[in-house]
Amino acid sequence: MKATSRQAPGPAGQAEPAAGLGRQQRLELYYYARLTRDVEERVSVLHRQGKVIGAVYRSLGQEGESVATAYALDRRTDALSPLTRNLGALMAIGVRPLEMYRQYMGKATSAARGRDLSNHFAHLPAPGEAGPVIVGPVSPLGDMLAVMGGITLAAKLTGRPLVGMVYIGDGGTSTGVFHEAMNFAAVKRLPMVVIAEDNKFAYSTPVRDQMAIDRIDRRAEAYGMPHELVDGNDMLAVYEAAKRAVDRAREGGGPTLVGIDTMRMKGHAAHDDMRYVEPALVAEWTARDPIARCRQRLLDDGIATAGELDAIDAKTKAYADTEAGIADGEPAADSETVARGLFAPGFVPTHVELVAPPQFTTVQTKSQTIQ
Repeated sequence: MKATSRQAPGPAGQAEPAAGLGRQQRLELYYYARLTRDVEERVSVLHRQGKVIGAVYRSLGQEGESVATAYALDRRTDALSPLTRNLGALMAIGVRPLEMYRQYMGKATSAARGRDLSNHFAHLPAPGEAGPVIVGPVSPLGDMLAVMGGITLAAKLTGRPLVGMVYIGDGGTSTGVFHEAMNFAAVKRLPMVVIAEDNKFAYSTPVRDQMAIDRIDRRAEAYGMPHELVDGNDMLAVYEAAKRAVDRAREGGGPTLVGIDTMRMKGHAAHDDMRYVEPALVAEWTARDPIARCRQRLLDDGIATAGELDAIDAKTKAYADTEAGIADGEPAADSETVARGLFAPGFVPTHVELVAPPQFTTVQTKSQTIQ
């Protein structure tokens, strides 16, 4: 298929109504973005209280693109490989918030049993069980494209109806394995979707010092891979681009790179004060907050009232706080079992709890709220 591209819409641009998304789905997108922000806000509080083990990586200002891309997947069959900042993708695929708190706090009940942190875990459905395949990040982030290449190649060879979505930041696209994996995926026409995030900075290195091209999606042109650039803070536009790529992969059209034009609104991690970022750039992207834009679009399109959206806000905050409280009361990792599941025989596949999407069935009136 011939490589294609599209200029991302500007700050004032709005996506056309997302094809196939009804009221329930539009509200789910908002719900998951709001939940992601509330969970991360709670994690930040726990970090300041000394209850989080290791670093905290915020996705402030990027929650929308993580949710909207993963929302295009089939949570019963597909595979997801997020970066540390893609908490929203995990929420959208169904991971219970409790699992993330357990990971951050190094609890014995966590998927990694306290051996690793944040979203560094895997979820492997049992044979015959419906559910997503989730592969957490490894530190050489470009390697995850090669891992997803292996997953999607195996699916293609065995006839499994699986599409794999893998995330990479602008810095990660400068690694050698990224280019090797991209070329392999294109040549083998693998059912893979690459979400390439232009965060504006790879730690403190601006994009202009990483690549001579003007758009991150043009990384794909060397491999004959379809690509497009999208306004990463417009959730409907992101969903539509991701859905096109997922549908293409599922129909045998091979891989696609979707470039996400966004900005990391917090430092690389909690210790990074972002002193290298110009205040004007922060102000520009603050005005483009994806959750605020999604909320306004729901109001403008008559999907929900302000009261209904306020009720969702209250629901996600209460959920985030309750889940954090549960994790806080659970036991820490047991040092006596540090080697359990690391060696064969005795390998223990990791598993996380998945939850169903919320239901928004209240008839829309000014006096009623989301149940």
